[in-house]
This record gives sequence, C-alpha cells and structure tokens, in this order.
Amino acid sequence: MINLEATGCELSLRDQRSAFGFPPVESARDHGLLALGGDLNPVRLLVAYANGIFPWPHAGMPQIPWFCPSPRTVLLPASFHLGRSTAKAIRREPFAIRFDTAFPDVLNACAAMHRPDDAGTWITPALISAYLRLHHLGFAHSVEAWRDGRLVGGVYGVTLGAAFFGESMFHTAPNASKIALITLLQRLREWNFSFLDCQMRTPIANSLGAVDWDRPTFQSALAEALKTRTRRTGW
Repeated sequence: MINLEATGCELSLRDQRSAFGFPPVESARDHGLLALGGDLNPVRLLVAYANGIFPWPHAGMPQIPWFCPSPRTVLLPASFHLGRSTAKAIRREPFAIRFDTAFPDVLNACAAMHRPDDAGTWITPALISAYLRLHHLGFAHSVEAWRDGRLVGGVYGVTLGAAFFGESMFHTAPNASKIALITLLQRLREWNFSFLDCQMRTPIANSLGAVDWDRPTFQSALAEALKTRTRRTGW
C-alpha cells in the first residue's frame, strides 16, 4: 500500500510500475501504446505518471489504453519562448488568470471542446471522475482565464515532484488558453519546475519553443524531477 502522504512518495510511485501491471516503457510500440486494461484509481494513475505513462481512451477500445510515446514534446519553464505579439497581448491583460478556482468546469469544458481532427472526445466520464479525485488529493490543477466573470479558457494537468503533465486545454475567446498556459509556465519557472510535458506537438507548443526528448532523456529528467516534493497546495 502506497502512502501518498509519505516523504519521498514520488520516487516510490515510480518503483511500483510492475506491481500495477505496466510493462517496461521501452516496450511501447512505435505510436506509444504500452498497455491495455486496469482502472483509473488515483494510485494507479500516479504510478503511471511517475513512469511517463498516461491514459488515452480511444473509441472502440473497451479497455483503457496507456501510452508512453517517444519522442516526447516538452516545454521548459526556464527557457520557453514568448513571441512579440503574444507578449503584447499579455500586456493588455485581456483576462483575469486564476488557479484552481474552477477545476471541474475546466475539465468539462475540455471534454466538450470540438476538435476538427477528432471523431469524439477522449475525456470520458470515467476519466473526468479520475481527475477530479486527483484534484481533491492535490495532484491535479487548473489554470483559468476569466473575462467579465465568465470562464473563457483554461488548462489542466497533473503534477508530481518538479514535473507538470499537461493534459488538455480549451478556449472560447482568442488567446485565452495560450495565455493561461504561459501564466502556468511562468509560475512553474518561479518554483523551479523542470519541465511541462505536452505529450506531443501542437501549434501552441511549437509557438512557445517546445523541444522533443527521446525516451531515455525524458525518463532521466522525470526521475530527477521526482526527487522534489510535490507541491499539492498553494497554486
């Protein structure tokens, strides 16, 4: 039984990979698929993230697919790129940015977001319940963009040690999710976080200077990040 309150639990989570049925990450297929099955209880999810693995439900797959792709796209809080036009937009302060004041709303908005390249959402009701549990435990957080009292954009993800695993984002106003993400990166830089995992390349990640790490590089950086105690409150 893993004690989530124990000092050093981040590294102990990494050591539990095989106990939860996950094969070595090096055995992932070319597209990143590593395993099928299991459940979404909080400890299994945290063991997965501690090993660079994440769930990604797909239509037509009754079992939960777990992925560990290589290369892995990451943003580095210490050196991310901020373009001139984006910096100008931020200076205009078009949104009020808040942390963890509407996590369920961000989660549900991401699930409802229509993406032209997807037949449906991967954020299933079971996944929503799972991330809500992680949020209540202090391992999942949201960054929200507000305008005139309305939530118009946001990002959510999971944190372990000095690593942040970005999961999804949404916007209903131009630049809302991007500015929320940039604000998150600025805060992660203040707290000396090692990286923000984007999982794969996106236009926003590209615009912020994302880099690709092969699996050994990512796994090494993750193991080092897990030496830091997880910041579960005070976001």
